[in-house]
Amino acid sequence: MKKLSVALVLVLASLALAACGSDSSDETTAPTGGGETTSESGAAAGGGNEAEGKSAGSAAVVDFEADPGGALAYTSDTATAQAGKVTVDFTNPQPLTHDVAIEDSSGKTIGQTELIAEGSDSAAVDLKPGEYTFYCSVPGHREAGMEGTLTVK
Repeated sequence: MKKLSVALVLVLASLALAACGSDSSDETTAPTGGGETTSESGAAAGGGNEAEGKSAGSAAVVDFEADPGGALAYTSDTATAQAGKVTVDFTNPQPLTHDVAIEDSSGKTIGQTELIAEGSDSAAVDLKPGEYTFYCSVPGHREAGMEGTLTVK
């Protein structure tokens, strides 16, 4: 319940920031994947095949979503973020539990959301430039295709 309250406060704060107005210099990247990307400015955009996290200062947010149709897949199998502290926002509209885990090139899990069904969760991870793998840690889900590549610039 505490995580849900924190998430709700963050969503409301983002909406308030977006309502305050913005100019064309806001750093917002439209993803080309089923995910949605939000910078610290609170602006958001969606569509395409790749989720991108854009840095605004020293923080970035990368959104992931489990396939709303029920497939063992994310809505995007690629994502991009700026190096530094990255918040992984995960939404799972399915009744089946999923999560998002981030794995470095050595195979070590360095960040992970909670396993959730019909909800959302976030996790923060400090990322250096390079390629990482994101995947669902539920046994069999990764093997069925719930994984992708996160490129950190």
